[in-house]
Amino acid sequence: MTTMLAASSVVNSNLPCSSRISSCSDFTSGYSWRPIEAARLRQTRTSRSLQITCTATKPAKSPAEEEWKIKRQVLVEKRVRSVDVKEALRLQKENNFAILDVRPEAEFKEAHPPGAVNVQIYRLIKEWTAWDIARRAAFAFFGIFSGTEENPEFIQSVDEKLGKDAKIIVACSTGGTLKPTQNFPDGKQSRSLIAAYLLVLNGYKNVFHLDGGLYTWFKEGLPAVEGEE
Repeated sequence: MTTMLAASSVVNSNLPCSSRISSCSDFTSGYSWRPIEAARLRQTRTSRSLQITCTATKPAKSPAEEEWKIKRQVLVEKRVRSVDVKEALRLQKENNFAILDVRPEAEFKEAHPPGAVNVQIYRLIKEWTAWDIARRAAFAFFGIFSGTEENPEFIQSVDEKLGKDAKIIVACSTGGTLKPTQNFPDGKQSRSLIAAYLLVLNGYKNVFHLDGGLYTWFKEGLPAVEGEE
């Protein structure tokens, strides 16, 4: 009898694992009893969940984020002229052109051309959605604690202050250029050129661009005032 029991024990110990621990499925909540497969399944489900969350929080691409080649093509087709600072001053005085300063409000208050109108195309990040918090963190990683976002009220503000029929010279700090150069075969975009692009997309027909930007304006010693007028 002892010999038979021992033999039976040996036979049972040699059965496949699935036969010996088939009841383990009761404790795995639907996962495979194999630890590696269960870990992979949980990781896959977690990854899918993260992908869905990121997609839901990231906003759609705006016109201002369009590729520069496309923006430049539209600006050229709409015949947006670049004018130097002295011609811009003449047009302001003699032809009722408005200088639209699209720099941040703080920079505008430091100094700006007389009669300039300030509508910032980018503003400090104001919202606190998950996407905005992530963007703040990304800026902070590079030591930038005043991260900016596109001003969603830009066109509306320009409409209220100037109107669709206004003759506008868009200006920012450095200006950018539409002219091809050796280093920049497609020119170089700037806040003022992005603003000009948005304006022509929204029906403005008399849009010029300040070549050299307000840096050149102040360097040339042209009229400037500090603070708001």
